[in-house]
Amino acid sequence: MSILSLSAVSSLFMVLCGLWSFIKYHKHLLNSLLSLEFMMLGVFWLLSMQTSSVGNEIYFGLFFLTLAACEGALGLSLLIYVVRSHGNDLFMSLSLLEC
Repeated sequence: MSILSLSAVSSLFMVLCGLWSFIKYHKHLLNSLLSLEFMMLGVFWLLSMQTSSVGNEIYFGLFFLTLAACEGALGLSLLIYVVRSHGNDLFMSLSLLEC
């Protein structure tokens, strides 16, 4: 196995582990956000390995990483809002009628 195929398999494994943790541990909002960020990291790793073999396409990877950071900041701000308004981040305590 070459290094490129090994990194592709490891990044797909990261995405699958993130998806598994998103499905398995969806009790808290923080666990869901962390598993989504882990999936984004796996996709970024796959993207960076594939574009590095094509040529000098680092700008697309930086754009993807910027969007992932903005998504993480938005998720953390929503987490802070939910904790301040409801007292915890449990999905069972959130209700559409309270909004």
